[in-house]
Amino acid sequence: MPTRAALSHIPGPPLPPLVGHTLTIARDSYGTQQEYIRRYGPVYKTKMLGVWRVNLCGPDALEYVLLDQEKNFSSEGGWDALRKIYPGGLILQDFDKHRMNRRIMTAAFRASAIREYRARMEQTMNDLLLSWPRERPFDFYAAIKDLTLRMGGAVFMGLPLDGALAQKINRAIKNEIRASVTPIRHAIPFTPMWHGVRGRDFLRNTFRDLIAERRETGGNDFFSQMCVATDDDGHAWDEEQIVNQFNLLIMAAHDTTATSLTVMMSALGSHPEWQRRLVQEVADLGDVPLDEDALAKMTETDKVFREALRLVPPVPFIPRLALRDFHWQGFDIPAGTSLALNPGVTMLSPDLYTSPEGFDPDRFSPERAEDRSHRFAWTPFGGGAHKCIGMHFATMQVKLFVATLLRRNRVGLPYGAPEWQRMPIPKPKGGLPLVLRPATALRRAA
Repeated sequence: MPTRAALSHIPGPPLPPLVGHTLTIARDSYGTQQEYIRRYGPVYKTKMLGVWRVNLCGPDALEYVLLDQEKNFSSEGGWDALRKIYPGGLILQDFDKHRMNRRIMTAAFRASAIREYRARMEQTMNDLLLSWPRERPFDFYAAIKDLTLRMGGAVFMGLPLDGALAQKINRAIKNEIRASVTPIRHAIPFTPMWHGVRGRDFLRNTFRDLIAERRETGGNDFFSQMCVATDDDGHAWDEEQIVNQFNLLIMAAHDTTATSLTVMMSALGSHPEWQRRLVQEVADLGDVPLDEDALAKMTETDKVFREALRLVPPVPFIPRLALRDFHWQGFDIPAGTSLALNPGVTMLSPDLYTSPEGFDPDRFSPERAEDRSHRFAWTPFGGGAHKCIGMHFATMQVKLFVATLLRRNRVGLPYGAPEWQRMPIPKPKGGLPLVLRPATALRRAA
């Protein structure tokens, strides 16, 4: 790993003693990075958690590193901090190995499987939403995280919603997520990492015990599909690979969707004209099953989802490790350098978007198409070989939730929109207090 001296030719802010830039960036990651870009340009260095990183900013950098045509950059090395909790996951693989495993994973996301997941998800979502309070404030962020976790047990594993095993799995996933972002990387007893390692071991053993049964009996849930998935050449996963891939998948599917839906509900509560547009769009569907044809008509909802992902992407920074020396924007950067890409700040650039800090889903309309101003202007799902494999599933899940919720409810923000903590995982500071009111009551009042 290059020393400070090896990166001395790269500009950067003065280095505070002991903690480096960690606390400064943690307090205001977006504002700090925007200020550093203004001061030092699109290439600068910082030191976080004891590691020097070179920040490569803007859409050109995203395109260069994520497409990685010369195989200079390692996702495995970039996400090394996840190795203890998610060993062998797709995000921790590069090049030929990653390509082979991604092809197998793709089988679990084929169109026929997605239709089965959608049908299972619609019923599960209806059942879970009935338990939410009406006419009084509750924390939507906590509720949606719980809903996506419980739905994950049903849709991803085919388990009963309130079964004892599903509850244990949900607790273990929460512990893994906390461990993946804790600064203490050793499993000291009773620390988040200790709980995360215990959760990891429980999940891996649970998944492993289910593999033989699912391979024999099959099923329409994700886990069952992954147990029998093969690529076009007939390659399948062994038990260890199934355990590794599923452990990472079930975490990613839960946390990112919960974040995006929280942003959307906050926006609908703050912008009643957009809530009315989505309510009308759902009403225009009629009382029909929310199949793929119905969801495809939800173009207004799609714009709101895309704007939510632009404003608060679940993964605002993407790490990579330079495998060999390279040259970028006038700088020679040595092999072994940790790199940080900035899709979150890039998607707030006035060079790419009109009034970028504002909520304006119409920027995604065909007439404006601001997201097409650059190939990598809109990158909440990453890009290149590691582009999120579940992005179409996530879009389906979000549309299904919005349609299910707005068919019977309207949303309000009793205390206004929250501020957002950007790192290490985006979440609303203090949660998102929300009030659900029956749609029929609002129509009578009107």
